[in-house]
Amino acid sequence: MAGVEEVRAGIALANQKASESVAALQQASMSLEEAQQALADATQGSGQEEIMQAHGMLAEATQSLSGVQGTINASISSTEGYAGRL
Repeated sequence: MAGVEEVRAGIALANQKASESVAALQQASMSLEEAQQALADATQGSGQEEIMQAHGMLAEATQSLSGVQGTINASISSTEGYAGRL
């Protein structure tokens, strides 16, 4: 079994990578919001079903990314708590 310091180092590395993932997801979310705005600008006044669905799907994707970020942050918090108790 790995020593306490090795476990803490492994957790720190995992949390660093997870934090990098959260930053990438934040960037992706911002890009999706920009895509939504561009679509809204380009299709202003359109009531076409396809366009309404596209708006909804982009909104859903943005919301999903937010949920994933929350899950990753909860994981980081859990592992930090564990490492603190070692």
